[in-house]
Amino acid sequence: MTDRHAELEAALERVIAAAREHLAAVKAANGRADDDEVWRAYVELNNASNSYDELLLDEFGEVTPWDVEAIDPEEADRQFGVGIVDGTEAEDPHPRVISVRQRRDYRIPSVGALLAVAEAARRANPGDGDGAAVETVGEAVLELMQAGDGSLGALDIPELESLDGVVIVAEVETPLDPETYEDNDGVGPFALAAGDRVVDRLDEHAFADLELDEEPEGDGEPAASGKATAE
Repeated sequence: MTDRHAELEAALERVIAAAREHLAAVKAANGRADDDEVWRAYVELNNASNSYDELLLDEFGEVTPWDVEAIDPEEADRQFGVGIVDGTEAEDPHPRVISVRQRRDYRIPSVGALLAVAEAARRANPGDGDGAAVETVGEAVLELMQAGDGSLGALDIPELESLDGVVIVAEVETPLDPETYEDNDGVGPFALAAGDRVVDRLDEHAFADLELDEEPEGDGEPAASGKATAE
């Protein structure tokens, strides 16, 4: 057997081995989309098939039924965002943590009404507290958020009049650790560090009744308008 024939036989063995590895990866993924191991095995099978096809053409002037082009694993990883194609983790171009910070202001038409609705929410969930009366506005707001879904959407009630708000998305170097701030520190947890960067911002504007005889549309949610500030 000539060296060229031996090379061709070795290329065929690589195709067979790559096909087996691809089948094993597909079985292991069990239908999971965008599986890294399936993609890695696919690239290996594709490139092994391409190499065999080219050697067969050079040696005998014959081709296989496989119409494939060689795939550069690193380039494919960059284009398709697959985490593993050559057995190592691809470099993440955005390794930072994303911090989403929201502020929305409210006008309180009646403090008594707000305390009453918060106390009713506390009574409806007796296991969540000690059963004491709700006595402050801050306590009332937190009670309503805990009784709802934990978001500002829980405060869209008649007892609170929504004003303007803003949402800021920032890239931060260090995740938040609430324990490092005092309970009465309202600035520290929201301040950006020197290496942090605001990447986008969304302004929320409350609906205004421009005409008294016109029925307001919607459910009282603030209208949102996007404004990119950096990127």
